[in-house]
Amino acid sequence: VQLQASGGGLVQAGGSLTLSCAASGSISRIRAMGWYRQVQGKQRELVAVNSDGGSTDYANSAKGRFTISRDSERSTVTLQMNSLKSEDTAVYYCNAEVRPFGFTYWGKGTQVTVSS
Repeated sequence: VQLQASGGGLVQAGGSLTLSCAASGSISRIRAMGWYRQVQGKQRELVAVNSDGGSTDYANSAKGRFTISRDSERSTVTLQMNSLKSEDTAVYYCNAEVRPFGFTYWGKGTQVTVSS
């Protein structure tokens, strides 16, 4: 599985950005896709995940502001980020978890910078 992320950039606090990640390869094996983020010097953390059946999970910091969705073919995951804060500044990574053993794949990170 290969993951291609896009959509990062610079935005003012309170603004919005949309991140997209397209999967290719063995997409039928994907059981969940999500977004993580990492600030330099800190651990990578979950932002949001969308699993088979449409279930979603969000970090507390993302609830109410971010929305994750997948397309009908289950090969593209989108993260709509609203009301962005300076603390959302990070490198965002797309992630896919595949059957049968839950192995994970990562896309290249995309920088999101929120200016205050």
